[in-house]
Amino acid sequence: MLKAALFDLDGTLTNTLADIAHAMNRALRLHGLPEWPVDAYRYLVGDGAKVLSERCVREQTALAPSVRQAYQAYYETHNLIMTRPYEGIAQMLQALQARGVKLAVFSNKPDADTKNVVRHFFPQTDWCVIRGQVEGVPVKPDPTGALLAARAMGAAPEEVLYLGDTATDMRCAVAAGMYPVGAAWGFRTEDELRQNGAQLIAHTPADVIGVWKM
Repeated sequence: MLKAALFDLDGTLTNTLADIAHAMNRALRLHGLPEWPVDAYRYLVGDGAKVLSERCVREQTALAPSVRQAYQAYYETHNLIMTRPYEGIAQMLQALQARGVKLAVFSNKPDADTKNVVRHFFPQTDWCVIRGQVEGVPVKPDPTGALLAARAMGAAPEEVLYLGDTATDMRCAVAAGMYPVGAAWGFRTEDELRQNGAQLIAHTPADVIGVWKM
């Protein structure tokens, strides 16, 4: 029986693509590197700031650490400009909380940025834990962080619904022994989600509420 829900952030609870793209393209310009179209970031993000920087510099790999530093320094104070929750997310969280479902966020976004975005847009939600990328905990798809979140919610892994929008999320959920649900409104495709272990595709946040009515 499911009694907790663990959420990815970017592409799942909030559409952060424009702010991420703006901050990274600025960092690339500062280093004399070509920018990426905003839509391309759908496939550049998802695996943490380090990997994002490595992907964005293309063959200029030696510049990745400096680009990452410039990106993070700017993004941490500009991550709420164009970012918005997806339609229906606030209502989903409210409905799950009313049902007594324990709630948590686990993101590959840096921890401070994750907490800033979540607390800004969902201040009424009683989160058991909000966790981003921190030193000593591997990024997703490694299941370590997801399992720590489950423990904070007082739930066994099989009692946790994991909602995410990328292959990384689905692989993490499977590795953690959780119930993998793909967010079809996010950055990637339904095929990618299914091929990487999604047992259910949620086309709207209301579909997630429906899991607790089954």
